[in-house]
Amino acid sequence: MNNKLSINNIKKIFQTKEGELCAIDDVSFDLRDGEILAIVGTSGCGKSTLLNIIAGLDSPTEGTLLAENDNPKISYMLQSDALLPWRNVLSNACLGLELERKLDSESKLRVEEMLKDYGLGDFLSQYPSGLSGGMKQRVALIRSLAIEPDILLLDEPFSALDYYTRVTISEDVHDMIKKSGTSAIIITHDIHEALSIGDRVIVLSSRPSKVKNIYEVDFKDVPSVLEKRGLPRFNELYKSIWGDLDEEI
Repeated sequence: MNNKLSINNIKKIFQTKEGELCAIDDVSFDLRDGEILAIVGTSGCGKSTLLNIIAGLDSPTEGTLLAENDNPKISYMLQSDALLPWRNVLSNACLGLELERKLDSESKLRVEEMLKDYGLGDFLSQYPSGLSGGMKQRVALIRSLAIEPDILLLDEPFSALDYYTRVTISEDVHDMIKKSGTSAIIITHDIHEALSIGDRVIVLSSRPSKVKNIYEVDFKDVPSVLEKRGLPRFNELYKSIWGDLDEEI
């Protein structure tokens, strides 16, 4: 399998009043073509800093990022849905295409179909104030995927949702990303979420962050999130990852 992105020996040092602060130290991994890679770690370990470096919003102190394409298109889904309150659902979902000046009748129809596929067909003219948290996040994800990115980055996008909504939306998220064919990196504190969505799970150590473990998530033939969570192998992986994180607290 080809690699969409290679992260090589990334190090990030911040300058503070107290001196140098090393947030990330010698982090290396690959993002495979079409893969969903989940990254977990304790609070403050540098997960979001790493994602910002991958997105090009920050620069590493040391190390390199090598992409399959010279200038990959990256879409970044933040913790908040960032929907514009004066735009309706369809207009919000089309915003990325509009900014790229690629919104036409064909692409707009494609976005409409994506919204309909994930339970938002009756809400195309609704405004964000009338949507539930889960619905807002679906719109935000469809907006991110509508521009057909090479790489999708998700920074704890479901942290504000209740447990039931997180479980149900995990299924949609996995399905949407896989159907799009894009490669994705999702950051989360939730081990269940990481194992439900990810093809692999990377565990980061506490600061300065290093790659502590990488787990292959081997239930690709089990489409349902709830079915995955009932598998003995799921519980084995959960306990292993929990043990890794527990050592860092």
